[in-house]
Amino acid sequence: MVSTTTKFAHLQIPLEDVVTATDNFHHDNIIGHGGFSTTYKGRLLQSGRLMKIAARKFNCKHVEADIEFFREISVLFHHKHTNLISIIGFCDEEDEKIIVTMYEARGSLGQYLNSPNLTWTQRLKLSVGVARALSYLHYDEGRDYAVIHCNINSDAILLDES
Repeated sequence: MVSTTTKFAHLQIPLEDVVTATDNFHHDNIIGHGGFSTTYKGRLLQSGRLMKIAARKFNCKHVEADIEFFREISVLFHHKHTNLISIIGFCDEEDEKIIVTMYEARGSLGQYLNSPNLTWTQRLKLSVGVARALSYLHYDEGRDYAVIHCNINSDAILLDES
């Protein structure tokens, strides 16, 4: 059986690159907290291209964080959909576990729900986008399993410019 690290070796990003991208995980770059992690925004130069990223740094003191880390890498790698975030890579060195994804968010759905500037047409478009992403995860044909996301809420749904 191939280990997760070996299977996804092509996605590995050096810790030094992630530290540089997030300005040494500066507190001004924090964009979220989870049960086992803190997420930082940053800019990563990869393959000659500067990308906006989110770096989810896992707290390795929790046994569950290690399991969640590898599970999330696998899920992000195997599931591609226009309404889901895309994995860029991960770092697993020097007792650091970090998942790096694209970051094009303009905020969360929760920040905009009560906005009088959000039209009913935009609300409908957002609802359909969320429904399509959930349908893809739960019912996509060709898979004999479903992905159950246990934290669907308006703050976990990120919006981009469109």
